[in-house]
Amino acid sequence: MTAPPIATIPFFSPDLFEQDRDVLLDLVHAVGTGPDQKFILGERTARFEGALAARTGAGDVVACSSGTSALTLILAAMGVGPGDEVVVPAFGCAPLAATVIDAGARPVFADIDPVRLTADPAAVESLVTRRTKAVLAAHMFSVMADMPAFRELARRRGVRLIEDSALAQGGTLLDRPAGRWGDAGLYSFVQVKTFGMPGEGGVVVTDDGDLAAEVRMLRNHGQDGVHRFVHHRIGHNSRFDEVMAAFQLHRLHGLDDRLARRAEISAYYSSRFAPLAERGLTAPPEGGDGRFHYVYTVLTDDRDALNAHLAAHGVTAHVYYPRPLPAQPAFAPYARSGGTWPHAESAARRNISLPLYPNLTDAQVEHIADTVCAFTDVHGGTR
Repeated sequence: MTAPPIATIPFFSPDLFEQDRDVLLDLVHAVGTGPDQKFILGERTARFEGALAARTGAGDVVACSSGTSALTLILAAMGVGPGDEVVVPAFGCAPLAATVIDAGARPVFADIDPVRLTADPAAVESLVTRRTKAVLAAHMFSVMADMPAFRELARRRGVRLIEDSALAQGGTLLDRPAGRWGDAGLYSFVQVKTFGMPGEGGVVVTDDGDLAAEVRMLRNHGQDGVHRFVHHRIGHNSRFDEVMAAFQLHRLHGLDDRLARRAEISAYYSSRFAPLAERGLTAPPEGGDGRFHYVYTVLTDDRDALNAHLAAHGVTAHVYYPRPLPAQPAFAPYARSGGTWPHAESAARRNISLPLYPNLTDAQVEHIADTVCAFTDVHGGTR
């Protein structure tokens, strides 16, 4: 008799917005038939910005078209350009380097902390020169960067501090929300993020009123919002959608419950995986300050074998950033000659992420954990 097929647990949930389908359709109709015919940067966007500012305690929140665009706007508002350098992590997503290059500046790649998997403040400081305009700290997977150290570094060395918190909405460190540590931070709302939506979008978060005003101007072709078709700067088309603003306002009241479910799943994984360190699998700690729960990432030298084992048991895993940024063809020309980034290279070789989203069932979570533990029973050993 043929065994029944294994029901696959996807890495990202295919029905994140199923419960809100009718609300979304109603909002599309309301915006599309509204008498003001305002589809971008209207009163819904303003209310959404205000709601996030109140939630985070930020001086200002500026909505834009994506997390990447938010970073682009921050760099432009800070005046980063030709001749400048920005120190960025050697491990992470392409926009960390690409936005700097697009601004005409040079990314300088710093190695990462082997536990947090975020930029190592000591490595970053060693690369600060008179050409350094800013340092860029990015939170990774489920652990915030050492923001107190970065804040002190920026103060001491007189450089701007940008906090890429695209993944980290809902995280806090020393009671300060992710996104509130730097001169400017940002969130992303792409579908799978902790506050994702069915489209692209992001925000800039800052207490610097002048910087916020520049970002507002830059997101709309350099216009100031008062005088249409008067362009004060070379800007961008990075405007926020009114339907998505209304949808995010609708879903904001349930965000804490969704974050709590993510934290609950993450804590269960960590409790199950803590004993596996001696078998060669390193997992994030259970709970603790400076945590958020975007994806759940473990490290193992047997990544490919673990990935195959998970797939054979109906669990879809995901490998992020299999090359450090300095090893990417697009960015290698900007990397310092002879440079090495051993911790970034190790993370790229060893990381694998497990499903983590609010609508995973307890049975699915238990199956995922059982599958990982069963793999280490066979493949584990002292590393």
